[in-house]
Amino acid sequence: MPVEIKINNRTAWVNLRNQNGNLLEVEVDGKIYQVDLFHTSGGTFSIIENGHSYNIELVPQKQPKKYTAYTLYKSYEVEVIDAETRYLINRGSNGTMSSEKTITSPMPGKIIKLLVQEGDLVKKGEPVIIIAAMKMESVYQAPVDGVIRKINVKEGDTIEGNQVLIEIE
Repeated sequence: MPVEIKINNRTAWVNLRNQNGNLLEVEVDGKIYQVDLFHTSGGTFSIIENGHSYNIELVPQKQPKKYTAYTLYKSYEVEVIDAETRYLINRGSNGTMSSEKTITSPMPGKIIKLLVQEGDLVKKGEPVIIIAAMKMESVYQAPVDGVIRKINVKEGDTIEGNQVLIEIE
């Protein structure tokens, strides 16, 4: 499953395609790289890619999955947003961003209970769906006042990450 990595102002989608010991096949924004990655003591990584050697030191910040990466000449602020992080971010915002009129699940899961039907009038913050993911049940709320325009799932369905579940107009 790809992870989103933010490096300063750039965002990259990274997917580990294959691993054999220290030899990795990594996909970054659709481009495939063959790398030899070695984790040395103290958070330093030695990376060889296409005959070039890079050394990077990752220093964890106070927030989980945030680091400062140091190379020989530069430093970068790095944030790793994997499925767990995306789930926790979206769970804190009830599965939506306030300007959106859709409800999505940030990760795969199962629909436990639909609390609304198409045509129902909902108020912002009203519970509309319960999803089980990562051994937890989460209640997702309406992000806005409106009418349930479309429900794209039914109880018992297995869902994918970022799948649109409910649309509100």
